[in-house]
Amino acid sequence: MRLLSITIILFAGIMFAQSSVEKFTPQLNAVVSSVGGNEELLVWVFFTDKGNETQNYFLKPSTVVSEKSLKRRAKVLSQENIISENDLPVNQNYIDQIKSLGFQLKQKTKWFNGVSGWATKAELAQFANLPFVKQLDIVYRFRKDNFEEEIHNEIPEESNQNLSKPTGTNSLNYGQSLTQVNIISVPQVHDLGYTGNGITICMMDAGFDKWTTHQVFSTMNVIATWDFVNGDADVENGIDMGEGSHGTSTLSLIGGFYEGQLIGPAFGAEFILAKTENTESETPIEEDNWLAAMEWADSIGVDLTSTSLGYIDFDPPYPSYTWMDMDGNTCRITNSADYAVSLGIFVVNSAGNSGYDVHNTLGAPSDGDSVIAVGSVNSSGTRSGFSSVGPTVDGRIKPDLMAMGSNNYVACNGSNNCYSSWGSGTSWSCPMVAGAAALLLEADPSLTPMQLAALMKSTASKSTNPDNLYGWGIINTYAALQSLLTNADNTTKVPEDFYLLQNYPNPFNPSTKIRFAVPEKSNVKIYLYDILGSEISVILDEEVNPGVQEIELNGSNLTSGVYLLRMIANNYQQTIKISLLK
Repeated sequence: MRLLSITIILFAGIMFAQSSVEKFTPQLNAVVSSVGGNEELLVWVFFTDKGNETQNYFLKPSTVVSEKSLKRRAKVLSQENIISENDLPVNQNYIDQIKSLGFQLKQKTKWFNGVSGWATKAELAQFANLPFVKQLDIVYRFRKDNFEEEIHNEIPEESNQNLSKPTGTNSLNYGQSLTQVNIISVPQVHDLGYTGNGITICMMDAGFDKWTTHQVFSTMNVIATWDFVNGDADVENGIDMGEGSHGTSTLSLIGGFYEGQLIGPAFGAEFILAKTENTESETPIEEDNWLAAMEWADSIGVDLTSTSLGYIDFDPPYPSYTWMDMDGNTCRITNSADYAVSLGIFVVNSAGNSGYDVHNTLGAPSDGDSVIAVGSVNSSGTRSGFSSVGPTVDGRIKPDLMAMGSNNYVACNGSNNCYSSWGSGTSWSCPMVAGAAALLLEADPSLTPMQLAALMKSTASKSTNPDNLYGWGIINTYAALQSLLTNADNTTKVPEDFYLLQNYPNPFNPSTKIRFAVPEKSNVKIYLYDILGSEISVILDEEVNPGVQEIELNGSNLTSGVYLLRMIANNYQQTIKISLLK
């Protein structure tokens, strides 16, 4: 009987040991088997549950995410599913127990119910024996794709140099940034008053040096900052780890504003700045920092994110993702990006700078099926040779959209009025697309991420023949706005506001169409003036029913030149410039 008891105990011990070992992923096992016993590894510890005391969170969702986040989620989730267990805090008791065994905490993830941090092999074995530990894995770390910094000897394109205010058609002076916004039809949208107002954007980068002092950020509304590398609110260059010149440039591209120098698409938006990369490390991009930043931004109420993130292979003994893993489901950072989209966040990511190959050259998370992967074109609209290509392993077209990413005019951190056009990369094209998306969201905040993606694809340059070099092509922000405001689905929808759209075509000869909208029955007057403000004629003066309207202006009796159109209705006034070119 005693022998039988010993056998049962030994068998149970063997089974328990097996279950503990099985908690190690193959990737972590590979690393553990190749390092010394005292070497600390950066790992994930995932838990089985969130604990027992969770009901109060469901009774009051605003205790876990902000009201703004809940409002955004309501676009894609029913009220009963507005939060889930994924939103609840990680069980602090579980964290305390593994910390008591030697775990050094780095980040927490509510969405995946775990924590990242450092531990030795012996400590990992102890964690695996805990009943509430579900899985142990390595934290994937990437080396930054620094293509932008490696081409400083390239001569800037002449077409993007020495540009002054465009003649006649735009109300803002874009300076040398004109080419990069003009190629995606942003100035026409700015002329209609859209600037990204009311939209919250999270930028994730290696810091944002001089965001508080550079002239291009002087009017920027930054509502939150956090350094996920060093654990403080300072995202500029300081005494701690990391250098933020890259983020200075990407932030200026999406939302900078200094007339005569640089104007980004979404200069009227509010921004969240997350430092997620440590430039002092050989592997500065750590997936746990990015995931923690995304969860943080979600809780604040972010509408869209822009990440200029790329990767190349890891250093041994760390396992590496390859092009074969770009299937939208393998990489944890991709899964987290897709999950963010499911919560109503529009996620924009650089496609990568690895150029063309017989297989895809993408970097996670741009392989996500819900992530907008952005490639690069030059000022003439031709694909940049470095721009990464698809398809994903499961056959989906990538990249999704294109914008200018060659020799963009950006702010730099050399001084508070420093600008440059020497750099290139999909790091530059990504914030251009994200900024344009913010303008469209401002026009219709009810758009879900999938609706917004479809809108931008359907109005891009290759909408009818997408491929794995250009995706759906170069975005056309103005065409997307026109489609949004006047598409067939909205013909019976009463607009919320008055607006006057830019005429189309523009320049024109001899006629052009003018679209406008009224939210209520109103007397509408539209006047035509010359460039000096002298009235030429009254194009419209009548009572108009609610809805989107269109009239035609015939310029046969006019000479070539720039004219002004002014719409007046109730307390609304809007003036646009039009160009007649005979």
